Amino acid sequence: MKIRLSKIDDVSEIMTIINDAKELLASLHIDQWQNGYPNAPQIENDILKGESYVVVNDKNQILATSMFTTNPEPTYKVIDGNWIIDEAKVYGVIHRMAIKKEFRKFGLATFMFHEFHLQLLEQNIKSLKIDTHEENIGMQSLIKKLGYQYCGIIYTNYNAKRLAFEKVIF
Repeated sequence: MKIRLSKIDDVSEIMTIINDAKELLASLHIDQWQNGYPNAPQIENDILKGESYVVVNDKNQILATSMFTTNPEPTYKVIDGNWIIDEAKVYGVIHRMAIKKEFRKFGLATFMFHEFHLQLLEQNIKSLKIDTHEENIGMQSLIKKLGYQYCGIIYTNYNAKRLAFEKVIF
């Protein structure tokens, strides 16, 4: 199993995984990702910017996807709370993480987080930030288990409330 940058050829498989995640969220009565986001143009944009990643197995089958960047997240400038490390400093951000339904519960999300932590350490970046829907207990449980601390509330560019978390990377 390895993580690699996504390619344009991966978009349809990535969207299948994202659509599975949308169905899961809807079945849990969570309105996250139920408004047409994320969509193929968003994923294509992530790929073109070098910010889309996939986890593949030894058969090159895509098992999971995530957006990861060290570019500032505009919606993180205003937080009802406090970031651990000043928002003005360089930090990593994860968005749009999803696991292929047949491979959930195999630790792939944890694998991606660890890989992104390593990328940050290599760049001497000390912070990784993430936000999630207040009802997405699965993601909240995972990030708390991985040592992320709740920092406050942010609002997306479409004014949706999200819980914001951060981890200082050593």
